Amino acid sequence: MAAAAGAPAGAAPVCVLVLGMAGSGKTTFVQRLAAHLHGQRCPPYVINLDPAVHSLPFPANIDIRDTVKYKEVMKQYGLGPNGGIVTSLNLFATRFDQVMKFIEKRQNASKYVIIDTPGQIEVFTWSASGTIITEALASSFPSVVVYVMDTSRSTNPITFMSNMLYACSILYKTKLPFIVVMNKTDIIDHSFAVEWMQDFETFQDALNQETSYVSNLTRSMSLVLDEFYSSLKVVGVSAVLGTGLEEFFTQLSKAVDEYEREYRPEYERLRKTLEEAQEKQKKEQLEHLWKDMGSVCMQSSTLAGSGDASAMGPSELILTRGTLDEEEEERDSDTDDIDHEVTEESHEEPAFRNFMQDMQMKCQRKSNLNE
Repeated sequence: MAAAAGAPAGAAPVCVLVLGMAGSGKTTFVQRLAAHLHGQRCPPYVINLDPAVHSLPFPANIDIRDTVKYKEVMKQYGLGPNGGIVTSLNLFATRFDQVMKFIEKRQNASKYVIIDTPGQIEVFTWSASGTIITEALASSFPSVVVYVMDTSRSTNPITFMSNMLYACSILYKTKLPFIVVMNKTDIIDHSFAVEWMQDFETFQDALNQETSYVSNLTRSMSLVLDEFYSSLKVVGVSAVLGTGLEEFFTQLSKAVDEYEREYRPEYERLRKTLEEAQEKQKKEQLEHLWKDMGSVCMQSSTLAGSGDASAMGPSELILTRGTLDEEEEERDSDTDDIDHEVTEESHEEPAFRNFMQDMQMKCQRKSNLNE
């Protein structure tokens, strides 16, 4: 029942962008999400954006590997692993309008669109293709960013702070509703991390045990992130056991409401501003065109001495060009005072006379031969 909470019947599908560090369990989490939704008779639409993955543990409706060959890109452009992933994503982004059409066609059948991103998080988060894909989805469908975090590797307060800083940077980069999924709770419970986020003194006590210079920076940054923690949605999940998914879909439903309440109006405002700017630019270009064509019209009418043409606007001149009255066209185009009618007749008469003479001579020759 919770699976359907985030996507009401008849509504646009919810796009779930799954991000996270390499080894945090993103792909396993996507597999668990897909299996859970299939069990709820709510099959998702799954998209794989990792061109370097060898095999997927879940069926993907759209797989970047079917469009772009990762190893061929590396060979053709002489790139390394990360460069090959970036270039593959760039090539795939040029066709993402087709992906959007596929999602629109399936929106009645699938209430969730789950996007699995590359293991190298910076490749997607800070690349142009990642921005294009994220903004394309967010401008058309309710979109939520899910940051998968390895809880077992965040027991150190400095490592924990590094993860939170990265999550904060992604939040302000994407400007979308954000959920932090603390994965691998089957190894260690995530309650310590939640306590650090809610109780500043507890986190400071954990930092006091660290003697490195980085702890001083972390102590200062923790003060800055207090406001970030207050509005952050955190869920503990085990992608292996499947625990915590009910709470995840509850938070996902709240994130969708947040998108409709805060983010969609902002996107509509930005879209309206962009359309107004484009319309204004078109008007300015048309005004410049009218001015330029008007000056050309005035110059040509002055040189030709024609009073009728000067009264016509630029568009009328363009439309009537080449269709003016033959006598006016001939009169305006004559600048060398040559009478073309007399000249053409004077050339046509001798040519016709010569032609008739040649024909008469040929007929006489044939008659002589026959005789």
